Amino acid sequence: MFSRIREDIQSIFDRDPAARNWFEVLTNYPGMHAIWVHRLSNKLWRHNWKLLARLLSTFSRWLTGVEIHPGATLGRRFFIDHGMGVVIGETAEIGDDVTIYHGVTLGGTSWKEGKRHPTLEDNAVIGAGAQILGPITIGKGGKVGSNSVVVKDVPANATAVGIPGKIVNPNGKKGNGARDAVAQKYGFDAYAVSEDNPDPVAKAIGRLLDHIHLMDGKVTDLCKEVNHLGGNVCDKELPELRVGEFVEDEKKAAERRKQSVEAFDPTI
Repeated sequence: MFSRIREDIQSIFDRDPAARNWFEVLTNYPGMHAIWVHRLSNKLWRHNWKLLARLLSTFSRWLTGVEIHPGATLGRRFFIDHGMGVVIGETAEIGDDVTIYHGVTLGGTSWKEGKRHPTLEDNAVIGAGAQILGPITIGKGGKVGSNSVVVKDVPANATAVGIPGKIVNPNGKKGNGARDAVAQKYGFDAYAVSEDNPDPVAKAIGRLLDHIHLMDGKVTDLCKEVNHLGGNVCDKELPELRVGEFVEDEKKAAERRKQSVEAFDPTI
């Protein structure tokens, strides 16, 4: 049990830069609390203590704002970020390392018994406010943009956005390799943004990344030519830009996390 708890907490550190220490995660992440309560209610459900399981899940909803039916199947390292307003139906199946954000619904479209809720395979990411409806499958590594309504299968590594959800990035293919490289370098990853997405902010950021990439290339070429003519410029590499520099120093943050872990468990 404790190994699973440690695994859950570490998965939050891996996916949420706002997580500072173990105590903060233990006390301030309702999505994780809802998952822990669900593990108990799911065991009760499978042992036919269905009323008690439903009562426990209802208490969890009241406590965390996350509604998970005790019959749902959740994988390892499942992360519900923020949590409020998440609804996961009875026959929903969620794989390992899946991430969903607040306001997501994994709902049904039929009153008939049987499989009627979605399946999210390993490493799927579902944006805030998205509605995934019916017995459909979001393939491994599949992504769904915020506020999308998806009623059809999403292939592995593909991205779906819009109402109704449409595949804009089949098979995870990238439309602009240079932009993707710069985005990764500077810590920006619009996972559900495509070339034809109408979001003006996303388009502006994309164009800024294109501009940065172009300027980097021109400065590098200029330095080479000046040095070739006998000059001595650009002998030092430009400092790497990291998102952590604008928030807090990563090494200090890591040291604080280490101290908090040791305080939580002195045997570590």
